[in-house]
Amino acid sequence: MNISEKMETDSSLLSSEVDLEQQELYQQLLLQTMETRQSKIPESKVIRPQPGLCVKTLTLPDKQKVFVNICQSATVPTPPQLSREKLVELLESEDPSGYRVPMSLGEPHTEVDNSFQGCTAYDVVISEDFFQKCVKDPLFQQFLIAVSLEGLENKYNLELSRDWKVLKNRKFLGSVNEQNIRTNRKPVIQEINSRDTHTAPAKRPEFCLLVEPPAGDPEFLIAEIQLPGVASSRSLVLDLGEDRLVLNARPSLFHLDCFIPVFIDQEGSVALYNTNTQGWKQGDHFCRL
Repeated sequence: MNISEKMETDSSLLSSEVDLEQQELYQQLLLQTMETRQSKIPESKVIRPQPGLCVKTLTLPDKQKVFVNICQSATVPTPPQLSREKLVELLESEDPSGYRVPMSLGEPHTEVDNSFQGCTAYDVVISEDFFQKCVKDPLFQQFLIAVSLEGLENKYNLELSRDWKVLKNRKFLGSVNEQNIRTNRKPVIQEINSRDTHTAPAKRPEFCLLVEPPAGDPEFLIAEIQLPGVASSRSLVLDLGEDRLVLNARPSLFHLDCFIPVFIDQEGSVALYNTNTQGWKQGDHFCRL
């Protein structure tokens, strides 16, 4: 056997070992996800929110009267700091949905308005600190009402008129009801091994999405992200939403912000960081979700 043939043989063996390692890691992820779904019960906390402001609007196209009670609670997480200037830039940007406001959307309940007519009311609960900031600035208040209406539309498949009105003498329609909010933390990255880090330019990492089963309705989704130069999970910040994945590698090595074409079970998701996949490309590491 000459040197060229030996190199081809070694390369083939290495490729087989990498394929086997990839299959084993995928199986580990799927098993871990299934175990999480079967054994993990979402933790929740019962809260009684404080009244804030009441917004009157209509459903479209049937124009049924709807009231939105925007409430406040210290238990709901506060969104990231946002200045008025940044809010203006956000509203003028092509993707204003990039800023998320944590909120709890309650079930619809039937009430009676001042004209003794039946109507539907929804309770939206946000952070107490963020609510106080919004009521002091008309622009923030309009933004809060807009994201509240959008959240209700997405959850309950509604279309609500943007010709709304804030009631001056009423902070809440109906009775303040308790709400269950989840207290689970989002998935964290688990480190398998570690290596020394080295610098790399900030860029969007290469990634691919795999679904199981390959055909039909997907039950599992695996995101494989290549992170060359990242030696430890301690430098990674992962945020997983219902239809969005955001991953940052500090200090400013990588930034990935992508929408997922399916709804994600956040509580049943797991993340693994592997530093032993040198067979793919030297210095490359993979973060699999």
